[in-house]
Amino acid sequence: MAETRTLAKNIAPEKLELLIAIVHADKVRFYTNLIQSSEANLYLSTPASGTSEKAIMNYLGLNQSNRATIFSVVREDKIKDLLEALDDNFTHLKGGGGIAVTVPLSSIIGTLVYGFLSNDKRTIKP
Repeated sequence: MAETRTLAKNIAPEKLELLIAIVHADKVRFYTNLIQSSEANLYLSTPASGTSEKAIMNYLGLNQSNRATIFSVVREDKIKDLLEALDDNFTHLKGGGGIAVTVPLSSIIGTLVYGFLSNDKRTIKP
C-alpha cells in the first residue's frame, strides 16, 4: 500500500500553457465561455489594436477594427481539443474570426497556485 502512495506522488502533474486568442470584441463572452469549458480557471480579456497590414488582418478573419485579446492558462491535456473548437468557431461562426496560439509555461511556483491554474481540486483544501 505504501508503494502505491509513493508511485502516485511521483506522477508529474499536467503542464500548463498560456493561450492567447485575438477575437472580435463582440464575441469575447462567447469565447471566454468556450475557454472556461476546458477547465480554465483564469482568463483575462483586454481591448486589442495593432499595426498589422489590412491584408493580413483580412486573411486572419479580423477585418473588423474592434478586437480583443484573451489570455488564459490551460492544462496541456486540454489544449488540442480547445484549439480545435476555437478553429471550428473561427471558421464557421458568423463574425467569429480570430487567431489563437499557445505558449508553454515552464515554471509555476507553489502547489496552491498550480492547483488553481490547472483546476486540480486535490490541491485545494476546504
